[in-house]
Amino acid sequence: MLIIAGLGNPGSKYAGNRHNIGFMAVDAIQRRPGFSPWSKKFKAEISEGELAGEKVLLMKPQTFMNLSGEAVGEAMRFYKLGPQNIIAIYDELDLPAGKARIKTGGGHGGHNGVKSLDAHCGKEYRRLRLGISHPGAKELVHNHVLGDFAKADQAWLSPLLDALADNAEMLVKAEDSQLMNKLALAVGGKPDEEEPKAQKPQSPKPAGKSHIHQARGGAKPNLPTTGPMADMLKKMFGGKGE
Repeated sequence: MLIIAGLGNPGSKYAGNRHNIGFMAVDAIQRRPGFSPWSKKFKAEISEGELAGEKVLLMKPQTFMNLSGEAVGEAMRFYKLGPQNIIAIYDELDLPAGKARIKTGGGHGGHNGVKSLDAHCGKEYRRLRLGISHPGAKELVHNHVLGDFAKADQAWLSPLLDALADNAEMLVKAEDSQLMNKLALAVGGKPDEEEPKAQKPQSPKPAGKSHIHQARGGAKPNLPTTGPMADMLKKMFGGKGE
């Protein structure tokens, strides 16, 4: 059995907030066939269903973000599960809008919902982070995360959530790289393996050497040893006779 917990704040006031993208994600999964209507248990709204042959409990903690772990921890203990049976979905400031990343364990990055999960459930649960981008200055963060998504954001938000719901079986089966590729393609990006890697220093190609390197390698050209040209060459090559 798996618990997929979307993090957010309860109530209509917060429904469209960037901070509630975790709620939006599990709502999208719940709308797919096979999941029960939302009901209330474990200080949360829950929906039961099955994905890839695995029983799944969707959760939207109703404790407010900074106490999310109380709800998820209660369900975890009730079903005698461990953190390895939990997948948390939440907003990530340090990812560009529409980007997604998944990993097991790690730090909380200042996210109060994740801090609470760490405290109540342990740290070795899987974390699906959905990028909402950083507003650029620390003093703008509060209003950014508790502000609603802009109309322009729907261009990537709806396709991202739909792709996550359509491919939720990959999430359950831990087919993480395939899932990340599906999400990237949904928002008009490239699969992860096609994204540019960090540039490695390249060794000079023989055909592309500068004229100075060409002069330094291979057969020694017949250079003048006296006169103005000889003086210039000595300065250019540091007087080392190259």
